[in-house]
Amino acid sequence: MKQLTKAEEEVMQILWQLERGNVASIINELPEPKPAYNTVSTIVRILESKGFVDHEQKGKGYVYFPVVTKSEYSNQSINKLVNGYFQGSFKSMVSFFMKKNDMNLSELEAILKDIKTEEE
Repeated sequence: MKQLTKAEEEVMQILWQLERGNVASIINELPEPKPAYNTVSTIVRILESKGFVDHEQKGKGYVYFPVVTKSEYSNQSINKLVNGYFQGSFKSMVSFFMKKNDMNLSELEAILKDIKTEEE
């Protein structure tokens, strides 16, 4: 799976939220200052060429929808982070974030409890 630029990721976040949308509806969800229509249209077409988005024709325009789930992309991004910065060790990553963010033991226990709940 290809990596997304910041702008592409921002558009994908909106499409994951909307589930389906045309360029105008994507622009509507973007923060001010709003980018030009052509800019967003180009980003959506790039996302389509990368295999993240597909479209259906609706009248004279297109409705776009994600074909890669947010979960799939998040998993790939986390794995890339772990492999690139923590030599493939999730333990090293968790340790790093605990130390850098002053995470205490009760917060870690809460995370472990959430993980166990999701596994059940």
